[in-house]
Amino acid sequence: MKADNDELLNEFSAEKIAELDGIIAKYQGKPGGLIPVLEEAQVALEFLPVSVQKRIAKGLNLPLSRVYGVVTFYSFFTMTPRGRHTVRVCLGTACYVRGGKALADAIEKNFGVKKGETTPDRKFTYESVRCLGACGLGPVVVVDNDVHGRVKPGKVKDILNAYN
Repeated sequence: MKADNDELLNEFSAEKIAELDGIIAKYQGKPGGLIPVLEEAQVALEFLPVSVQKRIAKGLNLPLSRVYGVVTFYSFFTMTPRGRHTVRVCLGTACYVRGGKALADAIEKNFGVKKGETTPDRKFTYESVRCLGACGLGPVVVVDNDVHGRVKPGKVKDILNAYN
């Protein structure tokens, strides 16, 4: 348990670990408690690295493989820290032919991230998607819930820098 605590303390404060332990305790022995524990833990900790999954597995008396299987199956759960803002670039056909790939390249170059990664300052998580349903506005970048249409690669940095 000491090694598990050391691993957790490298990623989270003692207060966050205590919060996680409280969440686990709330569902111990309750059938179907795994997903609610994972949901609450992700809200509290923002992501679910293997160290957290080990703690949850031990606390709920479940194999780690079961916890890991649930975390990797549901897209809501993430094992890596996410940024404060999610940036999605549409690479569907209409956006792609209108310059979507150039937008994706500009984000990767200007912010030093690849698809699925988070900037080191945890400001942005970058994703590409196949369609955002705004084909007439292509190419499209969506930041959180804000749609930016007809975006030129030279404007990407200005758009993203407007988000604090």
